Amino acid sequence: MPVETLSYETPQFLQKLLGHDLAGLRLIAEITGAQIASRDAWVRIEGSEPEVRYAREIFVQLERLRRQGGVITPSLLQLVAESVLTAHDEPAPADALVSLRLAGSAKKPPVLAKTRGQIAYVQAMREHEVVFGVGPAGTGKTYLAMAQGLHFLREKVVQRLVLTRPAVEAGEALGFLPGDLKEKIFPYLRPLYDALYDMLDPDEAERMIERGAIEIAPLAYMRGRTLKNAFIILDEAQNTTSEQMLMFLTRLGEGARAVITGDPSQVDLRRHVRSGLREAVEVLHGVDGVRFVQFLPKDIVRLPVVQRIIEAYDRHRAAVARPAPAGEG
Repeated sequence: MPVETLSYETPQFLQKLLGHDLAGLRLIAEITGAQIASRDAWVRIEGSEPEVRYAREIFVQLERLRRQGGVITPSLLQLVAESVLTAHDEPAPADALVSLRLAGSAKKPPVLAKTRGQIAYVQAMREHEVVFGVGPAGTGKTYLAMAQGLHFLREKVVQRLVLTRPAVEAGEALGFLPGDLKEKIFPYLRPLYDALYDMLDPDEAERMIERGAIEIAPLAYMRGRTLKNAFIILDEAQNTTSEQMLMFLTRLGEGARAVITGDPSQVDLRRHVRSGLREAVEVLHGVDGVRFVQFLPKDIVRLPVVQRIIEAYDRHRAAVARPAPAGEG
């Protein structure tokens, strides 16, 4: 039975290839059928000739990604492993992923798509003027949009990055929150700032905001404007009204691109107020220049437990919505 041993410079480098999780070894073994053991800085692969070949290629692709600055996560490892087995004449997984790499700053690691849904999303943002990223929390909708916007900004495809979201009052009226208007709306915009500072050094982010290259503002501030040569992200779009969504979409001027993100299952609008995101999904399918990317629970890149929680809620809600069999009740 064929056996192959792969050696690396340090145990730490091998751990990075596996996403700092030994479950990665079990996943590769399960997908390829090979027997895989590891100790210190080496990996021993045993199995049939195809099993060993596929397992070795998975490690080759992971190493290529890591050496080009990619951070290997469990979801990215699974994507690479599955892609190696299904690839025929397509580019190697590492090459395909690196071609979609989004650079944040010199001191921050590049951002890579980690699931098939994320790959489709990044490709859509590069090819279409208006992209809707729709799906559950934790799938990277806002984060990847931010990374793509910064990438376009650095490549001078656009002149500025505009980040906005509706300030929906969920439990607390703005008028009763302490502080001036800026302090009152900051909590609504905090997730956008968090994503920005995760990709850029704080000083660089502040400089870009001060000179107007990056703007973060509530959706209400978009009314009456025409945004030219800008990459605009509308976050939490499920909390827009129909009127707000139409207002936003008609702000786009020459050279502008827009990404709209949201989760239709997390609407915080008052009862009987129609979500602008839900209406847009119905109205805009098939419109030239508009692309919808639907994320699934398997695209979640937060802790694996988050995916299991969302799947449990989906099953529960489906069971509650299911009509009772005839004769019951």
